[in-house]
Amino acid sequence: MRRIFPAVVFLSVAAASLVMAGYAYVAATDAARIKFESTADDAVSRIETRLELHLSLLRATLALYKTGNGSVSRDALRSFVSALDIKGRYAGIRGLGYARLLRNGGERAAEDDLARNYGRDMQVWPAESGSMRAIVTLLEPQDDGNRKVLGFDMMSEPARRAAMTRAMETGQPWVTGLVSLVQDDGASRQPGFLIYLPLVLGAAEDASVAQRAAATAGFVYAPFRAGELFSAALAKAPILPLAIEVFDGEPKPETLIFRSQTPPDQSMGMFQTSRQVEVAGRTWLLRFEPTSAFVWPSSRMAAIALGLFGLILATALAYVVRSGEKAYEAVRALNEAGEKALQEKDLLLQEMKHRIKNSIARVLAISRQTASGSKSIEEFSASFSARLQAMSASQDMLTRSRWQKADLRELLVTEIEQVLGNDMDADRLTGPQVEIDEATTQALGLTFHELATNALKYGAAGTGSGSLTVTWSLAKNGLRLFWRERGGGKVEPPERKGFGTRLIDANIVRELGGSIERRYPEDGIDIDIFIPLKR
Repeated sequence: MRRIFPAVVFLSVAAASLVMAGYAYVAATDAARIKFESTADDAVSRIETRLELHLSLLRATLALYKTGNGSVSRDALRSFVSALDIKGRYAGIRGLGYARLLRNGGERAAEDDLARNYGRDMQVWPAESGSMRAIVTLLEPQDDGNRKVLGFDMMSEPARRAAMTRAMETGQPWVTGLVSLVQDDGASRQPGFLIYLPLVLGAAEDASVAQRAAATAGFVYAPFRAGELFSAALAKAPILPLAIEVFDGEPKPETLIFRSQTPPDQSMGMFQTSRQVEVAGRTWLLRFEPTSAFVWPSSRMAAIALGLFGLILATALAYVVRSGEKAYEAVRALNEAGEKALQEKDLLLQEMKHRIKNSIARVLAISRQTASGSKSIEEFSASFSARLQAMSASQDMLTRSRWQKADLRELLVTEIEQVLGNDMDADRLTGPQVEIDEATTQALGLTFHELATNALKYGAAGTGSGSLTVTWSLAKNGLRLFWRERGGGKVEPPERKGFGTRLIDANIVRELGGSIERRYPEDGIDIDIFIPLKR
């Protein structure tokens, strides 16, 4: 559990931070959506205000005509329009005009109006039309574009005819669908529309549709260029960070009235909204998307910062916890190492005490037995020193191996050469590599010393003409060692066991739990030794 605790801390703090950041981000998104919706409402308000302003101009023009009982001179309309400063203050509207309503065949009256107003002869166009004609007899301010419209029969075009018909039926202003303005041509052409107000003379307020249509003398109207109108409506500071599309009814390519030049920001596609606006009898659809200029509330950045801070905090806490765990583990390992060192120290001291006692006991035993078999101090000293040297050689070998294992061949060479004083040929010591433990090393070291000493005193090695060979092999349950002396003459079995023989038997039989067998052929001695080994 302690190992995964840093991961648990990291995951817990990170999860809590991310949840908080998620809530903050959702709140920031909601705040941004509210801001976006509010901005869209502002755009709608600007557009509606602009359209209502233009409708007010039409109503004022209609009032001018009603004041003159349907008769307004060009000078009067020109002065009126000039005072309004349409081009400077009302971008999008192309002018204010009047279309006289006549039955087919009454075109002459309209042409007389045109000649009186503009001082030149103009004909009504197009030549063919329906039963009713609405001929433009006044349009101000005059410019190259508006001059082309004079004499145009608006009833000849379906969209205009439909709007004028609905205006007569309702007595209210009515807007056309998308049309191409007569004023526009070439590169300057853009979507346009017109708004009509019927000039009704002499009809009562509660007049029927037929009565109102019969009393309609013509239409006060205004042509609009959609691009200029919406750009002017949205140009008021501050500039709204919105991409806007305006459709006449259903959003289709053929019903597109206006599209803003600044494209939407695709990364904020989550924010889209639409509004419907009623404009003089028709429904326009306005769609809004944010542009790259749209600024999120600062809480969004706070949410992101909170998430990053939470991850950093989780990482830091996990690191601190993990560092604490490592420190704790290091202290624990140090304590365990200290305790182990103390235990090993105690064990080593106990082992040293045991070995020292054993060595002292063995030395005492060797000294007593050597003394009992020695005839003089010099003989005792030589024999006792030699046996101590054998013990010392075994100790040296164990010390080099850190009291773990000793090599059997190396032990044999050391003990034999120490006694015989000459190098042992490699072919006289044959056998596999065998490593023996401490007790076996101690016992075999003394055994080899005693065997070499006996060979020097009584056997082949002492005559100078004999040979000594030692072979060994690993049996199933232990080590078999064969000591062979040849060429030294007949060796008689001893009448009694001396100390050396008893020491050998004690080491092999009692200490190591093995066996030893001696045979006396005519030309030497054979000694077979078996020692059980721990595998």
